[in-house]
Amino acid sequence: MGEIPESHPRYESLMARKKMTDAAAAGLLADSALIAHGRGEAFDYLLGEKTTESAKSAIMETASQLLAANQPVISVNGNTVALAGIDLIACAAVIECPIEVNIYYRTPERMSALLGALEEQKIAACEKYPELAENIQCVEFLGREPDTKIPGLEGPRANCHTNGIFSSDVILVPLEDGDRCEALVEMGKTVCVIDLNPLSRTAMTSTIAIVDQLTRCVPILLKYLKDGGSQINESWDNRGNLSDGLAEMLRDLQK
Repeated sequence: MGEIPESHPRYESLMARKKMTDAAAAGLLADSALIAHGRGEAFDYLLGEKTTESAKSAIMETASQLLAANQPVISVNGNTVALAGIDLIACAAVIECPIEVNIYYRTPERMSALLGALEEQKIAACEKYPELAENIQCVEFLGREPDTKIPGLEGPRANCHTNGIFSSDVILVPLEDGDRCEALVEMGKTVCVIDLNPLSRTAMTSTIAIVDQLTRCVPILLKYLKDGGSQINESWDNRGNLSDGLAEMLRDLQK
């Protein structure tokens, strides 16, 4: 991909595609990762490629839940590391939590590549957010040697760390899959997901679903975290917020 001028109307989307293709070449992604990314882009078109009011409400509620948590954790996969690793490390620094790599297509080579990429991104995060540098240096990356399993879940994604996903009370899971989301909710966790498809099983079974593009919403989440969030909404209605998101999509289509 050649040089893309920032004035290009599809600049952000094209840059995200470049990050994904570079990550695939570096061995960070599963073979199906680019398909998943393209599917998400289709929903982003329906959103008008903007962060909607319902998404902002979900981001604020997620920030509040993470700040109030006793043992928060951020779970990442290859797509997440490729697209938003630096900003998610900064989020982890603010709430002082670990980041755990949890992937389905798990090989030693891919795990090493992802954990190595996160270590490099930690350096970039310190440069981007110097005010958080001390906390960023303390962010722990988990995933290399899982020591327990998520109950009721089969396959490689059941493997996790006791001091990470397993013991967390609030978990941020960008780009989730439905089976694991359901299993984590069954464990009694507050599960906050980022999913561009408001009709997915992930979005509908999670505690809080942010219907937004990953690289657009994580910086907003970081800002809310740094600002201290707000009081937790005890009557949060995830299905109602998803309905609002769908209505926002349809309003754009009717214009």
